Amino acid sequence: MSKVIAISNQKGGVGKTTTAVSLGVALADEGKKVLLIDCDSQGSMSIALGIEQPDGLDVSLAEIMSNIVLEEPMGEDYGIHNHEEGVDFVPANIGLSGMELQLTGLMSHERVLREYIDSVKDKYDYILLDCSPSLGMMTINALSAADSVIIPAQPQYLSAKGFDLLLGTVGKVKRQVNPSLKIDGILFTMVDRRTNLAKDIINIVRQHYGSNIRVFDTEIPQSVKAAESVEHGKSIFSHDKKGKVAQAYRELAKEVIALEQPERKKPRTSDSR
Repeated sequence: MSKVIAISNQKGGVGKTTTAVSLGVALADEGKKVLLIDCDSQGSMSIALGIEQPDGLDVSLAEIMSNIVLEEPMGEDYGIHNHEEGVDFVPANIGLSGMELQLTGLMSHERVLREYIDSVKDKYDYILLDCSPSLGMMTINALSAADSVIIPAQPQYLSAKGFDLLLGTVGKVKRQVNPSLKIDGILFTMVDRRTNLAKDIINIVRQHYGSNIRVFDTEIPQSVKAAESVEHGKSIFSHDKKGKVAQAYRELAKEVIALEQPERKKPRTSDSR
């Protein structure tokens, strides 16, 4: 069965796009069939996957969702790109901003993305949704379509403080739209273990949330190479395959796969509050 994972945090700059791309490629390296969907009108994931000018695309997620709304037929692979590193992806661009406004006036507006994903999910083991740095309509659509959420977060005070707002939104979607939605875990990114602040924040979050929400054992270290990889339109595996960030995402992929194998490793309860 396919699993749909939203990579979400309303705070920007926490490594959502890097996580979506790197985790996707790492899962593909583990033999999984993966689809990445860019749910952000800035098109950061699309750029990271080599689309230099996403706004020039004829078909993006906006057109796909518009066709869903208008009940227009689409081919099986409509709008899906194949990447050389073994993943498929659906790009996004500025047109998604207009679509978000259009969704506001529709009945069942939070279910449009889910309808598209339901039409393609049988082809994939994992579908990863790179959410925008907001809790707007597209993020609600992503949470409504997802089986679970991974929350990337920097070990900083403001990032940790924002957890309650995001968890509240996840809980609201769970209660009102998607009862099966769960939180796979909090993923610490851009971690510099040499600083006391990082260690203190990680310990606080593990103590405060860890009994109800998984905090992944894997921590993504701080690295200039990770930022460079996005700018070069490559995953960290192409840009620095032997580096510490690439190795960390390989370990994260193994953790994510293990979540679906409770007979080998039973996960802790990860329901939202």
